[in-house]
Amino acid sequence: MTGWLTPAELTLFAQAFATTLAISAAGILLAVFLAMPLAVALRSRSAFLRCPARLYTEFMRGAPLVILLFLLYYGGPSVGLLLPATTIGVVGLGFYGAAYFAEIFRAGLGSVPWGEVEAARLLGLSRSQCFLSIEAPQAARLCIPPATGQVIALVKESAVLSIITISELTKVAGEISNMSFAVVTPYLTAALLYWALVELVARLGLRAERALRTTETRTHA
Repeated sequence: MTGWLTPAELTLFAQAFATTLAISAAGILLAVFLAMPLAVALRSRSAFLRCPARLYTEFMRGAPLVILLFLLYYGGPSVGLLLPATTIGVVGLGFYGAAYFAEIFRAGLGSVPWGEVEAARLLGLSRSQCFLSIEAPQAARLCIPPATGQVIALVKESAVLSIITISELTKVAGEISNMSFAVVTPYLTAALLYWALVELVARLGLRAERALRTTETRTHA
């Protein structure tokens, strides 16, 4: 069959879409949470903090996500790590994405003019106050475009979660294709749903960028 999807197949796709959205969102939130201290460590003058952070980011950026998922899901039980597939999916996306977000945040913080930070310190602001009022707002505006691109990349990377039995969009498309002997309709549907997610992320990123730009304009006015 190569026609329209049946109601049952549409239900499977709706559930897969929800699963993809939930796991991607949780994994991305974990990645951002881990990336913040990692970025600070990468910029640290202490080799004790900087070297392990650099080793982690280089390893995660060099190793494919699919290998990390294999190690966690299929290799984990051999060392007593027994976690549900969904948990491993979130953890895998989070630890993998953290390395990329950390580099984005590090570059964003490094782009803030040091003269502004020094001026704020001379005015009596503490290091934490300088970070919150000077560095973080400017870095956030600079980081949003590349961070949005990274979120989109992770959403598309979630397709490999099918290898650890998670019923996300790609896995469901394959199952429906095998059952109905159709190729175009199931995979085209999956592609359109991924496109919808990517468009949502892109629009949210643009709104966040505009909101920060407006806030910064009002602050300087």
